[in-house]
Amino acid sequence: MVEDIELNRLYWHSRRGMLELDVLLVPFVKEVYPSLDDTDRECYRRLLECEDQDMFGWFMERTESQDPELQRMVRMILDRVQPK
Repeated sequence: MVEDIELNRLYWHSRRGMLELDVLLVPFVKEVYPSLDDTDRECYRRLLECEDQDMFGWFMERTESQDPELQRMVRMILDRVQPK
């Protein structure tokens, strides 16, 4: 199980100050992150190291990350909120 300290840290790092990112990342870290495997957790942490403008483009589906793992994480987050 994910430790409370780690979840709190990730919660605050997921709050980006850009509403479009906040509404995607904050619920994801609260509701999905604890159930991810170690590989996906590491990928999410790497995603949080990216620039907000890059992430905005990825989540608005204007561009894609050059890193396939990061793009997979973006897709995972988007699939959670977009109906298929």
